[in-house]
Amino acid sequence: MRVGVEVGGTFTDLVAIGEDGITVTKVPSVPLQPDEGAFNALLQSRIPISSVEDLAHGSTVATNAVLERKGFATAFVTTQGFRDILRLQRHGRSRIYDLEYVKPEPVVTRAACYEVSERIRADGSIQLALDLDRVRQELLPSLRHGEYRAVAVCLLNAYVNSVHEEALASILASELPDMQVSLSSHVTREFREFERASTTTLSAYVQPVVERYIDRFVKRLEGEGFFGRFSVMQSNGGRLPAEAMQSNAITALLSGPAAGVIGATRQAGRSGYQNLITFDMGGTSTDVCMVTEGKAQLTQEYSIDGLPIRIPLIDIHTIGAGGGSVVWVDDGGMLRIGPHSSGADPGPACYGRGGKKPTLTDAHVIRNTVRPEAFLGGQMEIFADHSRDALQPVAEQLGMSLEDAADSAIQLANANVVRAIQLISTERGFDPRDYVLVPFGGAGPLHAASVASDLGISTVVVPPSAGVISAFGLIASDFTQFSSLTRRVSVDNEAPSVVREIYRAMRVEAMAKFETLKLQGELVFDFVADMRFVGQAFEVPVSFELGSLEVLSEADIRTRFQEEHHKVFFFGGASSKPIELVSFRLGTTLPLEEVPILLENNLGTRLNREIDLYFSRGWRKGRLVGRGSLATGAAIAGPALLEDPTSTLFLPEGWQATRDEHHNTVMTRA
Repeated sequence: MRVGVEVGGTFTDLVAIGEDGITVTKVPSVPLQPDEGAFNALLQSRIPISSVEDLAHGSTVATNAVLERKGFATAFVTTQGFRDILRLQRHGRSRIYDLEYVKPEPVVTRAACYEVSERIRADGSIQLALDLDRVRQELLPSLRHGEYRAVAVCLLNAYVNSVHEEALASILASELPDMQVSLSSHVTREFREFERASTTTLSAYVQPVVERYIDRFVKRLEGEGFFGRFSVMQSNGGRLPAEAMQSNAITALLSGPAAGVIGATRQAGRSGYQNLITFDMGGTSTDVCMVTEGKAQLTQEYSIDGLPIRIPLIDIHTIGAGGGSVVWVDDGGMLRIGPHSSGADPGPACYGRGGKKPTLTDAHVIRNTVRPEAFLGGQMEIFADHSRDALQPVAEQLGMSLEDAADSAIQLANANVVRAIQLISTERGFDPRDYVLVPFGGAGPLHAASVASDLGISTVVVPPSAGVISAFGLIASDFTQFSSLTRRVSVDNEAPSVVREIYRAMRVEAMAKFETLKLQGELVFDFVADMRFVGQAFEVPVSFELGSLEVLSEADIRTRFQEEHHKVFFFGGASSKPIELVSFRLGTTLPLEEVPILLENNLGTRLNREIDLYFSRGWRKGRLVGRGSLATGAAIAGPALLEDPTSTLFLPEGWQATRDEHHNTVMTRA
């Protein structure tokens, strides 16, 4: 039995796949105790925990700790003279026209920033040895007095020589054994001091939170008789055993959205689709991502709450547009939706839990594109009159009918999603018309056809049990770990041998890590170098084929870089300017022996009747069909509503839907 449990902002989803088929469970999340929501899902699924061999988990614990500033007291230790690096940050402003703009607030106070006497040069040589006496006489007493739970150590140029960081960690471990220590040379061995310091500090800040969460989860599992493998999803699209996450918590920041991308990629790939735009609309937000040739795009540039993180993660763009996003009117009288959300508590007004503000879900209830009697397969009571009462003031303020206000809110949400997809596609040189849209999450299939029409996309692939694809992605993901290293190398006759030397060293190190984690099998490696023209400020990632690495030449390196540079910037394809390799990144993956197959979990009620739907400013007749009862190869034309227990698919006029042999519902525009 394989089980994936994903804790979202509004619902906690469970997917279990075993010899008896598939089990799907969806329960409300418990924001203050996310693990309670996870165990509620396990209990409601009625799966004996002792029968689970593989349990994969994704959670927003690390993300929430940063956004809500609920991490443990953390100290920051750096080289003398660099105490204020977390506060000085970069010269750039994220909002250049905001006269009251202030830089993002670090998670560490200035009083918790300390200096040590040491200095390592950029070439790795030691200019000033670490003053161990001052560490014992000044730093240790200050850390004890501050009662810190974690400390982030980021010494100047430690990415090229970590000897001083290792020595400092050894002292801290012996003198302050209860304190979590995060070293920049372990978290991210790359240059750019502020980004490295920010990443290390965030890692230290969330480490005790994630460790405590995992410990509590594991103890409860063991108490229920669990003896299988427990793993946690990472932001890079792979998972690791839970014990590995207790020293690598920063990689869990976007575990839920990353799992959704992997689940959608696996399921759409079964039907032969390799170029995808994934569209995950849940209860709180919408996440979109580009997948090219079956691989999700990775990025090293990401920030949370304005604070940069420099680790490899799936390039997901998030906006505040979900089922719980609040519909409101701004001071200028314009209709707005989000980014504020009603979340899981109290939730949309229709939940009947005290929510008074209208949300996107309430708008769908008013349009009848979400039927109260069918919400979550009929397992959750929905109050349509609460939706009408909540949205009525907005409709009156806009001078609209209630239905028109609801329809306008949904169109506005669609426009926001279209803009988000344009940011990751058109503005980066990708034509969305060359891709298929893969919607999932509870609300994704409701909006997919309209979003696709606005983008010129003619095919939409809706996976089975679309509302719980993120939970499926947890158990469909491989075991993956990334390592990085900055080493500036000029592209000349010696460059190929240096590249091979770096790859071999990183490969040996990665294999040792997997052996330590008791992950055995044939490993797959992905080797990427960040390159630039000499004098440029930022780099372009260039992937190297391992099979041809032994015969790699200077011309090969130059040609590969020029091709990638031209794709991004539309120039440089034939430039003779000097080029340099800057940083190297090795992805190590242990593929699953067998990828689970996602089937339709429940045939449900065999619906096939007429229904009234409100869209395009009027009530219209459409078909109501149980999605599970749609025969393979049979087509249905819009307007129609296709329901399953986890989500609802809206098929507008001019579109038709067909269920293929892999249980995907393929929507095409006439």
